[in-house]
Amino acid sequence: MRDANFLAENNARHIWHPMAHPAEMQASPPRVIMKGEGVHVTDVDGRTVLDAVGGLWNVNLGYSCDPIKQAIARQLDALPYYSGFRGTSTGPSIELAWELAQWFEPEGMTRAFFTSGGSDSVETALRLARQYWKIRGQGDRVKFLALKKGYHGTHFGGASVNGNANFRRNYEPLMPGVFHIPAPYAYRNPFDETDPERLARLCARALEDEIAFQGADTVAAFIMEPVLGAGGVVVPHPSFMTLVREICDRHDILLIADEVVTGFGRAGEWAGSRIAKVKPDMMTIAKAITSGYFPLGATLIGGRVAEVFEADRTSFGAIGHGYTYSGHPVGCAAGLAALAETRRLDLARNAAARGEELASVLEALKVKHALVGDVRYKGLMAALELVSDRTTRKAAGKAVMTAVADAAYEAGVMLRVSGSNIILSPPLVLTPKDVRTIGEALDAGLAAA
Repeated sequence: MRDANFLAENNARHIWHPMAHPAEMQASPPRVIMKGEGVHVTDVDGRTVLDAVGGLWNVNLGYSCDPIKQAIARQLDALPYYSGFRGTSTGPSIELAWELAQWFEPEGMTRAFFTSGGSDSVETALRLARQYWKIRGQGDRVKFLALKKGYHGTHFGGASVNGNANFRRNYEPLMPGVFHIPAPYAYRNPFDETDPERLARLCARALEDEIAFQGADTVAAFIMEPVLGAGGVVVPHPSFMTLVREICDRHDILLIADEVVTGFGRAGEWAGSRIAKVKPDMMTIAKAITSGYFPLGATLIGGRVAEVFEADRTSFGAIGHGYTYSGHPVGCAAGLAALAETRRLDLARNAAARGEELASVLEALKVKHALVGDVRYKGLMAALELVSDRTTRKAAGKAVMTAVADAAYEAGVMLRVSGSNIILSPPLVLTPKDVRTIGEALDAGLAAA
């Protein structure tokens, strides 16, 4: 390993970082993380902080999960790689596909298509949705509907269904045939509606109107996150997803649940869809499937869609799509170990309990600091939306957001800034003491700003 001086000298010189301007990274080099243990990470200067970002929503089991490390080592020793393309498979991929069918049986998922991560999983779901309608002889069903503020990865398909201009504008024109409706975001919405249940009905009505305008027989699928993550932790009223499912059923439109963030316990349930007791037609998963220890994801297919593909006897049913690392045996071995630990530790229950404690902390910070315009949370997904004026709800500027994050880091906690939101997604092995630490650092950050 090169020494600290080499790393400092070359930081951001030869890497372009995701979601960042290269010139900005060179002018203000990012923090260099060297070590992780439990829920803490240590930077190149030896400072150890609590990781309230959880890597990137994904290190649910923290940084010291020996069962995953051991599973990876054993699989590397036995078979480090083999292709999952037609004609070959591996033991871990077969086992993990079976495990996922058991895990998400309440959502009706019966098949898995393995990917390398969340963006791949969304791209796969969009492709399979269009293919499904071609098999059924309804080739005009090519359009997708999605939520403003939604986030679905960075491939061209995922970026097209994304509902945030920050992830779209620099790459337009994107995929045609994608249309967005207002998100059930009570703090900011075009209806000026603050009651979550009434807002859910208004957004559902907007979906109904858009389907009528586009023509239901041209729409392939509606895609949504059960809780919107990167868009600022927008928590819909529980009735919203139920209304969406009813509308999709009425118009024979597929429902894709993007569970890349909400899958495996982060929202306080094993699936975000389970909170609303909704069965999607497809689900996208990644992140916590290996707790970040190996790049892996999957598109899960429900019975309705699987039956159509498997009963097909034409060329339309052949899946002309895949990734070199689909079903990677080391990734699948890591996934099996991660899911076993996730279930053993009952992380969904812990996320719900620690989430309630964190919610109390955030509500108290909102009372104390005028910078905090809104707080939103579900399980261990949380956001503080900062404003320069509570009356006008004018978003806080970049300097304020940076000041909060920097002061919190000095106080011992890594935060994530996204626009005017401070987003919290800590490991699900969090303790009550860790929640207090996050609250104290946020308090220090807000006070400094």
